[in-house]
Amino acid sequence: MKANATSKAAGSKLKVILVIGAIIALLAAAKYFHVQELLRGSLEWVGNLGAWGPLIFIALYILACVLFLPGSVLTLGAGVLFGVIKGSIIVSISSTLGATCAFLVGRYLARDWVAKKISANEKFQAIDEAVAREGWKIVGLTRLSPVFPFNLLNYAYGLTRVSLRDYFFASWIGMMPGTVMFVYIGSLAGEVAKLGTEGRTRTSAEWALYIVGLIATVAVTVIITRIARDALKKKV
Repeated sequence: MKANATSKAAGSKLKVILVIGAIIALLAAAKYFHVQELLRGSLEWVGNLGAWGPLIFIALYILACVLFLPGSVLTLGAGVLFGVIKGSIIVSISSTLGATCAFLVGRYLARDWVAKKISANEKFQAIDEAVAREGWKIVGLTRLSPVFPFNLLNYAYGLTRVSLRDYFFASWIGMMPGTVMFVYIGSLAGEVAKLGTEGRTRTSAEWALYIVGLIATVAVTVIITRIARDALKKKV
């Protein structure tokens, strides 16, 4: 019995060491190889893949979530590549699946490492207590509020008592406003970049609709974020 317990403890320690080592190596590689430039290059590559583009994009986004890479570049890029509606749908799927994968890694593979990472953070401790009382509501509110870092929050929720189902749906719904806003900004940037190329032009009325749509999207997102932030303060 003691031998089995010792071997299990050694196995779990080795697993944690391997996970931590892999994360450190990936972060170092990301810094050395200029990850932002790599992501931009990946987006250009995805744009030339035709029907396979969305699937490869989803895979890249999931990988970025798990490896703590900046998803904002990919979200903006989705607006450029796929437009507002299609891009929002693709990013919504990608970010939810990526957040869920990180959640599962935090819960089952790197639990000790995540616990050490957030142990001194009072905000995460408060969230843990609030999740025990409110469950999916807190997950949804934190997704609507930009106060908490997206990538680390994915792992941190793996340590709480929230169920996978509640986490999945609350994250999916809570991330939608921000997703639409950033994809819209990306699509507008893409339209500006295409001016004078490929014979494409936009009328003043079309640009007015773009600008009004952007302002409305940002305004709605800001209002929702403020409501979520106030509600979160009361809960936490």
